[in-house]
Amino acid sequence: MRQILTLTVAVLAAATFGAHGVQAQAWPEKPITFVVPFPAGGGTDAFARPLAAHLGNQLGKQVVIDNRGGAGGTVGAGVAARAAPDGYTFFIGGAHHAIAPSVYPKLDYDIEKDFVPVALLAQPPQVVVINTSRTSATTLKQLIDEAKAKPGKLSYGSAGNGTSHHLAGELFKILTKTDITHVPYRGAGPAMQDLVGGQGIEMIFDGLGSSAAQIKAGRIKALAVASAKRSAAFPDVPTAKEAGLDGYEVSTWYAMWAPKGTPAAVVDRMAKEVTTAMNTPEVKEIWKNNGSEVPNMTGAAFGSFLGTEIKRWSEVAKASGARID
Repeated sequence: MRQILTLTVAVLAAATFGAHGVQAQAWPEKPITFVVPFPAGGGTDAFARPLAAHLGNQLGKQVVIDNRGGAGGTVGAGVAARAAPDGYTFFIGGAHHAIAPSVYPKLDYDIEKDFVPVALLAQPPQVVVINTSRTSATTLKQLIDEAKAKPGKLSYGSAGNGTSHHLAGELFKILTKTDITHVPYRGAGPAMQDLVGGQGIEMIFDGLGSSAAQIKAGRIKALAVASAKRSAAFPDVPTAKEAGLDGYEVSTWYAMWAPKGTPAAVVDRMAKEVTTAMNTPEVKEIWKNNGSEVPNMTGAAFGSFLGTEIKRWSEVAKASGARID
């Protein structure tokens, strides 16, 4: 009887471990790393850093941000895909990674096959922002008219080739029949620095999360949000449709993945912890100020959303001819 009991206890104990020896009940036992595939200061950081800080307090272990910028977020994605699936590395990416498969001829990772979806973190709308010292426009219609009058003379910055900023700009050009020059940066942060400084670019089709602080400070001007309704954080900024551009709806969403092979129990635990953290009053207020509500979408539901986004952006990429050689 004792032998049977001992065997049963051993089997139950083994069942609590993932393929890499992570015990879900004990996790986390050491600091956790969030790989963020852009330099500090961009939209991904605007959500990843406060979430990391809150989760650190919630879990009792430090959550470290590892910024790995380059190639429109694909360098960092590759780093995260190759990380040990031990439950201590997670990837914070976003809409850029649903676009990349359609514009990069070769990637060293597959966002659907090499990662496990954990949770959608935020879904702020894109916003058309300008530096008023570089353009005479004060409304979206005026910006479109100026672009039509000066084909190829106005420029927009992006977080890099193949990012949501890039494709949002290409969609804008398709809908408005304008010729605006794309200037790719190594992240939304550097692009925003140049826009604020009045250097090289007139506008950015940016995620509201990374533009919010600069808009509030009056350093840049928001002409329209690319959403069906106005942002609660900026109720005076019209939607693109209200500003005269129907059909321009784009969100720069951000999300969390785990490397493939991460124990399912740990992935499920992280999804629950993230949901708990994002629904605290403190984090909800930060999300609101960054122009986003809490999505409350995890696991398979987020995976399905990702598949839909990949298909959607492949159609935009095809129509625009956007491709990174």
